[in-house]
Amino acid sequence: MALGLGSNMIVRDGGVPGVTVRLGKAFAKVERTEGEILNCGGGASGILVSSTARDAGIAGMEFLRSIPGTVGGFVRMNGGAYGGEVKDILTDCDILLRSGELVTLGTGDLHYSYRHSELPEAAIVVAARFQGRPGDPAAIQAEMDRISASREASQPLRSKTGGSTFKNPDGHKAWALVDEAGCRGLTIGGAQVSEKHTNFLLNLGDATSSDIEALGEEVRKRVKEKSGIELQWEIQRVGTK
Repeated sequence: MALGLGSNMIVRDGGVPGVTVRLGKAFAKVERTEGEILNCGGGASGILVSSTARDAGIAGMEFLRSIPGTVGGFVRMNGGAYGGEVKDILTDCDILLRSGELVTLGTGDLHYSYRHSELPEAAIVVAARFQGRPGDPAAIQAEMDRISASREASQPLRSKTGGSTFKNPDGHKAWALVDEAGCRGLTIGGAQVSEKHTNFLLNLGDATSSDIEALGEEVRKRVKEKSGIELQWEIQRVGTK
């Protein structure tokens, strides 16, 4: 299993059987190649990619500043926020297959949809090329600042959380459905639905992964009963219970 920064993930209490691979510093580099294209290692953070783009006068990647993960995860799940998605900027990516073969896939090969790709099972993204557009570094920084301020005001950034928990159903906001179902502040064991942003599940200090997952399933049940809409997990749940 490939691991980035561990964001957007619940590792179940039984752990992950087998080998977990985390790309090291050699895969965390970002460099401009030509025009408005950045060559990004699979282990590079969203902050590094967006900051490098700013310094190079490349706009269109500011939204990556708000996603606490790495390029590999962005490519796999079509990461996005604040109006941008990876499918909008990805040109191609290098992946290592389970067989050991290194191949390059274009955006079209991944058949992107909302928070989903058809990346081959167990493949590891080792690099990706992102393309933006010419921009003014000061304007790019201003947009990054706006995004950071918005996140700070609306999300529980300093709490123990795996990030945004459920995908937004078509035409709806997951947080609003959770709130309408009366789940704000709902607690199971050491896990709680955030009172600041109801699409975040918090570890209050001693929550097990089972607590977090059980809370999420209870939220899904209550939302289905209230609105008839079945929320889908956005956080990846891995390992054995």
